[in-house]
Amino acid sequence: MTLNEQDHFALFGLPRSFVLDAGVLDAAWKRVAMTVHPDRFATASAVEKRVAMQWSARANEAYRILRDPLSRARYLCESAGVDLQTETNTSMSADFLMQQMQWHEQLDDIRDSGDVKDCAAFAAELSDALTVTTATVQQLLEAKQYSEAAARIREWMFLDKIITQVRAFEPT
Repeated sequence: MTLNEQDHFALFGLPRSFVLDAGVLDAAWKRVAMTVHPDRFATASAVEKRVAMQWSARANEAYRILRDPLSRARYLCESAGVDLQTETNTSMSADFLMQQMQWHEQLDDIRDSGDVKDCAAFAAELSDALTVTTATVQQLLEAKQYSEAAARIREWMFLDKIITQVRAFEPT
């Protein structure tokens, strides 16, 4: 294995793909982590220790990105040269914007009523929407349609945020 690879997938010897087997990723990360772990360089020079620390941090960051589907999708687009412009580009389809408004109103209504059944049904609806969005992103990434995937990833980020809000509200 060559540790000078810049791509996260190449670092772990994995194909550039949105679909990853979690077990294969875990095993690849452990293999790389063991190779570059700073403890293996305890008696090495200061320079070698620093390089090992940098590689260990890089391996951990690559693993963090690749194990999370949303982060992995973002990484695939960005490494293909597509800036997701998450801070500046809020443009989305009119249908999705309308859906966003409806979901926000639904969340407000649930918060006002405190109805646990409504909250569970809403969480299921959002989960279904996330499943569809994830599948769409996967198809677009596999087709190397990164600009289109970026738009769907921004929708995914919204879904992720509202799902987090619903989970925070759900009774324990």
